[in-house]
Amino acid sequence: MDLMKGDEIDLDELLQSQAYIWNYTFRFMSSMSLKCAVELQIPDIIHNHGGGQPITISDLAPALRIHCSKLHYLHRLMRILVHSGFFSESETDDRQKAYALTPVSRLLRKDNPMSSRPFILAMLDPVFMKPWEYLSGWHQNDDHPSAFIAAHWETLWDYAGREPRLNHFFNDAMASDGLVAARAVLVFDLPHVVNGLQGSENLKYLGGNMLEQVPHGDVIMLKELVVPK
Repeated sequence: MDLMKGDEIDLDELLQSQAYIWNYTFRFMSSMSLKCAVELQIPDIIHNHGGGQPITISDLAPALRIHCSKLHYLHRLMRILVHSGFFSESETDDRQKAYALTPVSRLLRKDNPMSSRPFILAMLDPVFMKPWEYLSGWHQNDDHPSAFIAAHWETLWDYAGREPRLNHFFNDAMASDGLVAARAVLVFDLPHVVNGLQGSENLKYLGGNMLEQVPHGDVIMLKELVVPK
C-alpha cells in the first residue's frame, strides 16, 4: 500500500493503516478480558441468575463482589466482552444494560463438561505469556532451542515437573481441549482402554493398535498427552 500519491498523503489510507495497526496492538485486551471474565466466573453467575435470564450490572456487581469504585470499569469490561461475542447485550424496561450468555460463553462455565476454562487459564498464564516477550531476541541468536527456554531457562516439561501449579494447569488444558475434539471424532485406543465405553451419535470408540493397523477415515488426527512427572 502506497500512502504517498505524488507529493500528497492519502489520508484515508493513512487512517485505515493506523486503525489496522492499533487493532492488532490492542488485541491483547480481548484475550485478557476473557481471562478476567473466567477468573471472576462471570459466565457462571449469569447462568445461575434467574434461570439464565439476562443480568444487569446492578445485579452482577454484588455477585462478583466488585468494589463500588470499580463499577465504571465493570461496564467497560462487559462492553469489550460483548464486542468480542462472549456475551449478548439487551436493554431492560428501565433502560439498563443486561447481559446474557452466548453459545461461546456457555463453554466458559465451570459446570460444563466441555468447558474451555482450563485451556484459557493455562494459555494466558504469565508463565506461557512470558516467552512472547523474548521472541525477537530469540530469533536473533542460537542460544536457546525455544523461546520458553529463553524466558525460563528450562524446558516446559522440566518447569512443569517442579511446579505443580503449572503441571495442573497444563494437564487440565490439554484434557479439556481433547474432550471437545473427541465429541466429533472416532476415538481409537487399545482394546482394554475402550472396552465397555459407550459412544454417541458423534463419538465412536474403536479398539486396536495403531502400530499394527490404522483404522480407515477421511482424516486422521494424532494427539499425544504427555503428563510431566
